Amino acid sequence: MAGLLEGKRGIIFGALDEKSMAWKVAEKCKEHGATFTLSNAPIALRMGKINELAEKCDTIVVGADATSVEDLENLFDQSTEKLGGKLDFILHSIGMSPNVRKGKEYTNTNYDFFQKTLDISSLSFHKVLQTAMKKDALNEWASVVALSYIAAQRVFPKYNDMAEAKALLESIARSFGYHYGVEKNVRVNTISQSPTPTTAGSGVAGFDAFFDYAEKMSPLGNATAEECADFCIAMFSDLTRKVTMQNLFHDGGFSFTGVSQSMVEKMG
Repeated sequence: MAGLLEGKRGIIFGALDEKSMAWKVAEKCKEHGATFTLSNAPIALRMGKINELAEKCDTIVVGADATSVEDLENLFDQSTEKLGGKLDFILHSIGMSPNVRKGKEYTNTNYDFFQKTLDISSLSFHKVLQTAMKKDALNEWASVVALSYIAAQRVFPKYNDMAEAKALLESIARSFGYHYGVEKNVRVNTISQSPTPTTAGSGVAGFDAFFDYAEKMSPLGNATAEECADFCIAMFSDLTRKVTMQNLFHDGGFSFTGVSQSMVEKMG
């Protein structure tokens, strides 16, 4: 079903390379008729392949540190000018933990690093929403989606302080979703995705083992990055106009499975 986003305009944060969920979302948005700009932090622009994606999608890249309100204001200004009007969707696919990067155990947290984790991975979402609201940059019934993970609700030891970051991210979606809904009928949701072998995700210690575990625990198996992109298209489309303030599990049933028969047999 092509064309679900025909005529819609947006911003996609976080595409790094072909493994990125944001990359897959951009490709699907293009396929469904949307126009959009791409954005990532300056360091990610140097490390990744986002310019290749921009060429493929016939768009521009606007570098922005999502923790900087000044950068975000510039991003919204350039995006609305380039695209010719207000926006209809935003994807927030941003997350990074210096504690994880530096190998710090959760019980030996560096608190300066912790604050950076929250600023980059969570507060950036609030800054994106607040900047959009103040600039009146979103059309009525626009849709804003941020990508989350079930560590916001359950303990995954090696996920470290990113668990708190995702919990805060989901809370911001609920709180800001209320205010944006009342003011402009804008929808704000998070999608809690299966473990996905992206460049960033694969860097978490023990990822491969946990990916296999989640696959065995999920009745439908892990949701892929491509399937997550399909779900994002549905959330950006007019088919989900009354869905807001939700954390939507997109994980093949993992979130509500106590134990699967295949895991029982493996342990027996």
